[in-house]
Amino acid sequence: MVLVSSTMLALGTEAPDFMLPDVVSGQTVSLASFSGKSVLLVMFICCHCPYVKHIEAELSRLGKDYQQQDVAIVAISANDAENYPADSPENLADMAKRLGLTYPILFDETQAVAHAYTASCTPDFFVFDAKRHLIYRGQLDESRPGSAIPVTGRDLRAALDAALSNQPLSTPQLPSIGCNIKWKPGNEPDYFGR
Repeated sequence: MVLVSSTMLALGTEAPDFMLPDVVSGQTVSLASFSGKSVLLVMFICCHCPYVKHIEAELSRLGKDYQQQDVAIVAISANDAENYPADSPENLADMAKRLGLTYPILFDETQAVAHAYTASCTPDFFVFDAKRHLIYRGQLDESRPGSAIPVTGRDLRAALDAALSNQPLSTPQLPSIGCNIKWKPGNEPDYFGR
């Protein structure tokens, strides 16, 4: 496990497009699939990362808490499932069902979408406004595995709530920290100095 932090993609960046399969339904989901919602949360997660496991209950709560609001949520896993079979589409589907997720988990087999978002760790969070411009990227909250700090989703929820009310974000945006995305050999990005 290599710990890395978010690349902190420039605010205002337009959401990169994607067309990826949902691990539960098998249907192709694209950025346009969420055009009816004024706020979009894109998160990069996986099954085996202890940082994702630490917050998985909150990931489930987020979906339920914002389900009736003008927020679309999508999770993407880009880990190399051949070398990390715990993150296979089948295991991701089991995770979605176990957690009762109300949003899709998509599988980025080529890792092209992770590259487009400059995703670097699991978890990694990106919030886009109605015009699909980036307004938040960073951590869920201050909690980490082994810390005594409870998982609340405070930072991410504040970003979502500000976006819903068309208010500027009043809190600093701090990078997420987690396991590095498991890149396929030769597919490692150079956008975080590796």
